[in-house]
Amino acid sequence: MYDEKNSDKSLERVPSQNGDVVEGAHDAVFGEITGEGPNYRNVGWLGTAVLMMKTQIGLGVLSIPVAFDALGVVPGVICLIVIAGITTWSDFIVGSFKLRHREVYGIDDVGYLLCGVPGRIVLGTAFCLWWIFVAGSGMLGISIGLNAVSDHATCTAVYVAIAFIVSFVLGSIQTLGRISWIAWLGLFCILTSSMFPSALSFTWLSVAVAEPQSNPRHLVLIVTVAVGIQDRPAAAPKDTVWVPDYKIANNPSFTDAISAICTLVFAYAGTPAFFSLASEMREPRHFNRSLIICQSVVTGFYLAIGVVIYYYCGSYVSSPALGSGGPVVKKVSYGFALPGLLASTLLFIHITGKYLFVRILQGSRHLSSNTMTHWVVWIGCTFGVGLISYIIASAIPVFSDLVSLVGALLGTPMCFQPMGGMWLYDNWSRSKRSLTWYLMVAWCVFVIVAGTFLMIGGTYGSVMLIIKSYQESGGSAAWSCADNSTS
Repeated sequence: MYDEKNSDKSLERVPSQNGDVVEGAHDAVFGEITGEGPNYRNVGWLGTAVLMMKTQIGLGVLSIPVAFDALGVVPGVICLIVIAGITTWSDFIVGSFKLRHREVYGIDDVGYLLCGVPGRIVLGTAFCLWWIFVAGSGMLGISIGLNAVSDHATCTAVYVAIAFIVSFVLGSIQTLGRISWIAWLGLFCILTSSMFPSALSFTWLSVAVAEPQSNPRHLVLIVTVAVGIQDRPAAAPKDTVWVPDYKIANNPSFTDAISAICTLVFAYAGTPAFFSLASEMREPRHFNRSLIICQSVVTGFYLAIGVVIYYYCGSYVSSPALGSGGPVVKKVSYGFALPGLLASTLLFIHITGKYLFVRILQGSRHLSSNTMTHWVVWIGCTFGVGLISYIIASAIPVFSDLVSLVGALLGTPMCFQPMGGMWLYDNWSRSKRSLTWYLMVAWCVFVIVAGTFLMIGGTYGSVMLIIKSYQESGGSAAWSCADNSTS
């Protein structure tokens, strides 16, 4: 736990609550905070909560119904709640560790404390690759949305390039405080787009329960009057009466099950970004306040959206899920979702670029001053991150496969194992070892072992699914012009 009396005092003098810079304030990460440069310490606890939610609600929520299809709705909900609990604990450890070790800016600093230089290299590399891949997934999601709303008006490769350019430009805004308003807008849009088809599905289900003998065509009249959509998922057969084929519990293969679980991990894998968010808070001691709001809202929406969309669509749920409600709903949903997907992608580029930027300039005056070196390095970092993400998005243009692979290979080691190590690092030498201490040691060992299992098993499962997808359909070609919004 955090001991305020014995904590490092290097962050006591912080920017005032209205955002004004306190001349001479010193930050353990950014150095001297002056009026000559950006005010990095200018994010309030509510803004932090929104940024936390935006690092999580975005791409992952769109694949939760597909994960439920693989597992069945009851096992899917149980797995989702378990992962929510573990990652919430991991996030709490991030906040308390940051207060104990003010100089920590990224998970590579944790690696250095735990394992020295090799730990810094491994976790630092994994951090960069993780967010670069996630940003690539975001660009791919944006291209799907643009194809959906435009009826594939141009080559998909062009849409991916547009996603890269816009995300790079907005992601190059200097501080999280200045882009928090984009996170507010993006969060509203992605939730609206996700809940839109869910709300329509819930209307259909409500009528079905109230009038179980009603002709489904009468049910669709109600929905049509309200929104003008069909009474079945877009991919469902059109020549039969539609009955949702959801499964209470499924019997998936190991490959399908582990890939679905890693998809759920992906939905909660904003944890490594929380170090950066805590570093730019006006008052890091309010971190847990932001965390509680974030995890409560995220879990509630994930459960509502995942269960309702899967109940309605069954095995015909699309990936991303916004394509499941038919052509009209698909366009409206993606129209709302695009700002949300853009906000997520630019945030991923910003966080990764900021990490590289701080590592390159840390300890020099250029970090917190608007010099030519400051701007060249900053723009170079965000452009480089965006460019690599663009290449990944173009080279692996299969949304669900990319999400599961990234979630397995990089998401679990960013959200599970290091946090178990962090608690042990701070508490192993405790002189008084109570029953609680032994239980926490057992819990940390479980988290580390579970994370390692998911990383190895999930990576294997995802690779097998990608190979299977390409064997069955040939997959999608790199830099393809084909419409990727029809899956």
